Amino acid sequence: MKQVKYTITRTSIQRLLRHRALAMLTLTAVLVLSLAPSRFLAPAWADDPMSVVQTTVNRALSVLRDNQTPLAQRQDKLRQIVSATFDFTEMAKSALGYHWKQITAAQQQEFTTAFVAFIEDSYLSKINDYRGQQVAFLTARNDGPQYAQVNTNIIEPNGQDPIHVNYLLLQKDTTWKIYDVTVDAISIIANYRNQFNRVMNNKGYDTLISDLKSKQAALAARLANH
Repeated sequence: MKQVKYTITRTSIQRLLRHRALAMLTLTAVLVLSLAPSRFLAPAWADDPMSVVQTTVNRALSVLRDNQTPLAQRQDKLRQIVSATFDFTEMAKSALGYHWKQITAAQQQEFTTAFVAFIEDSYLSKINDYRGQQVAFLTARNDGPQYAQVNTNIIEPNGQDPIHVNYLLLQKDTTWKIYDVTVDAISIIANYRNQFNRVMNNKGYDTLISDLKSKQAALAARLANH
């Protein structure tokens, strides 16, 4: 996978922590998985990075703005909207970093399932916190024959500085897939990788997967009670 360089300062980390949940609320499509048929998708996606991002984000925003539909149905729509757009296996592999090759194929599948479920529930649990932010689609550029980046801004309704949210895409066969998202130049996946590496180095895979499943179960229970 192509490596992306980031400049991380105390200010940028604080801004990430402050705005990451807001960014992902506005772009809930970023890190959610669908196991159901894509009833809410058009028959085909336009085959260029900007169109993939625009279509996904605009459909997600439409669901977030819909306060009349029950919460569970809105969450299900968001899952389905992005089922064909995100490469969750690649995301899980990247989040585990060099430890990926140190675990078995069965553990890789177990980790991928738990990681995606955790991310999904983390952001879906905040769906009602959306406050009318808009998304400006800025530029798209190819970064080699298989990689691209689409830059966007989340525009705050109260006039605060925009949040810079960029999508990193990988072309597989003829389809563009999102494999990471940066918020103010800090990678969401790299942020998880740093946390997972500490656990793997200090306590090993069994502790990591146990902790991840436990946190996801707590989030799932909270969603079920909404």
